[in-house]
Amino acid sequence: MGRWIAKKVAVLYGGRSAEREVSLRTGEACAEALRSRGLDVTLVDAGLDLSERLRACGAEVAFLALHGRYGEDGCAQGLLESMGIPYTGSGVLASAIGMDKVVSKLLFRDAGLALAAYRVFPVARAGSVAVADLPFGLPAVVKPSCEGSSVGVHVVKEPGQLAAALADAASFKGDLIAEQYLRGQEVNVAVLDGEALGAIEVVPSREFYDYVAKYTPGSTQYFFPARLSPEVDARVCRDAEKAYRALGCAGAARVDFIVAADGTPFILEVNTLPGMTGTSLVPKIAAGKGIGFPDLCERLLEGASLKA
Repeated sequence: MGRWIAKKVAVLYGGRSAEREVSLRTGEACAEALRSRGLDVTLVDAGLDLSERLRACGAEVAFLALHGRYGEDGCAQGLLESMGIPYTGSGVLASAIGMDKVVSKLLFRDAGLALAAYRVFPVARAGSVAVADLPFGLPAVVKPSCEGSSVGVHVVKEPGQLAAALADAASFKGDLIAEQYLRGQEVNVAVLDGEALGAIEVVPSREFYDYVAKYTPGSTQYFFPARLSPEVDARVCRDAEKAYRALGCAGAARVDFIVAADGTPFILEVNTLPGMTGTSLVPKIAAGKGIGFPDLCERLLEGASLKA
């Protein structure tokens, strides 16, 4: 943190995505943590006037606490590169790929990672996709390809549920993905600067780890370390590091898996700007490794740089 101690730190939060409320909470928590270490921090809501706000506050380094479109997808990163302001987390390309589940799945497969069977449909097909178009049948998971925090995600168990799930997913960004529903343990791995910190298991009270389960205190049980054998735990962490490298990530990322009964970890996605709220998983994992929240934020800030 030494090189930033006398600098103006802008914590970018809020933004224009469907995850705005979560980003506001992340930004406030991170700003408070950095201020506790004596840093000069300004919270900057990342709206259409972001460049003007950054100039007005004299930002010399940006701490990204954004989630979803326009913040986690490479847009804010590109602006910061153009303005010459170092920033935390992944660069433009890794951020864009991480947000696009279709492209990231291709890279995961090339890296040798296990994936659930899936099909991709253009939004124009939302009203015409039938169960017969899904080789893996039901139950299936329907989601938009370019959103985060489980926005627009549905578990379809009956044929009559498919049309409504597709219509809702089509209201968000990107193509439509339908993938085989996998039964197993929901396991998330925090990766910091290329090294897996550990795996945490989430057991939601709801059907899956959706938006409500992620951000409503008390709605999910957490097990750290995850209830895995040492061999499976090691494999999940290795696979998380492979996914991180495949996308070219930097800083902190969270890699999500379903671990099947035979111990196979099926990768779901990489979150290049993971949540940093009171219920978020990366801070929970870091705490389990003895890294307090202010220390985690410091380390992320220390890694701020230009990537282009």
